[in-house]
Amino acid sequence: MMFWFDHGVSGWGWFAMSAGMILFWVLIITVAVLLFRALGQTPEHTHGPNVPSPEQVLAERFARGEIDEEEYRRRLATLHASGPPAKP
Repeated sequence: MMFWFDHGVSGWGWFAMSAGMILFWVLIITVAVLLFRALGQTPEHTHGPNVPSPEQVLAERFARGEIDEEEYRRRLATLHASGPPAKP
C-alpha cells in the first residue's frame, strides 16, 4: 500500500521538495568549490618578515643623519670585514 497518496501531497509540496533538493545541491557544490579554491591557493607570505640587512640599517641611519660619513664608512668596513652573517 502506498501511504504517501493517503495524505494528498499538493503541487506546493512537490514544489517545496524540488526547491529544497535544488538548494541542497547548490549548497554542496558551493562548499566544494570554495574548499577547492582555498586549498589550491598558495600563501601570500611564503617568506618570513622583511628584515632589513645590517647594511640597509646602517644606510638608513646615515640618511637620517644619526651618524656622519666617517662613522658610516668605518662601520660599513667593519661589517664587510666580518663576513656574511650566520643564518639561524
